[in-house]
Amino acid sequence: MTTLKEKAQAYEQKQFHNIADLPTVSTNCVIEERIGKDFETGEPKPYSVAVINGEDYRVPNGVLGDLKALIEAQPNIHKIKVIKSGMGKATKYTVVPL
Repeated sequence: MTTLKEKAQAYEQKQFHNIADLPTVSTNCVIEERIGKDFETGEPKPYSVAVINGEDYRVPNGVLGDLKALIEAQPNIHKIKVIKSGMGKATKYTVVPL
């Protein structure tokens, strides 16, 4: 039987990464749709995740929109870099084709 103290010492919070944390991203990586809770309302909120090497990387909707525009202009894009600037609700993402 495990004590509360032992459980707390062994606890590791699940790390969520952002797609901007990666040096490059293949446009052919698999995306999963998941449901979380909105922090402000507590309502269910869908979000996209790329699972790369067993790690989850959140893919913001703004990145998807920018990539869609890039693909329309350059259909043969295979790799991108996502650059993140700002924090919180002021976070902006720039998608750069490689």
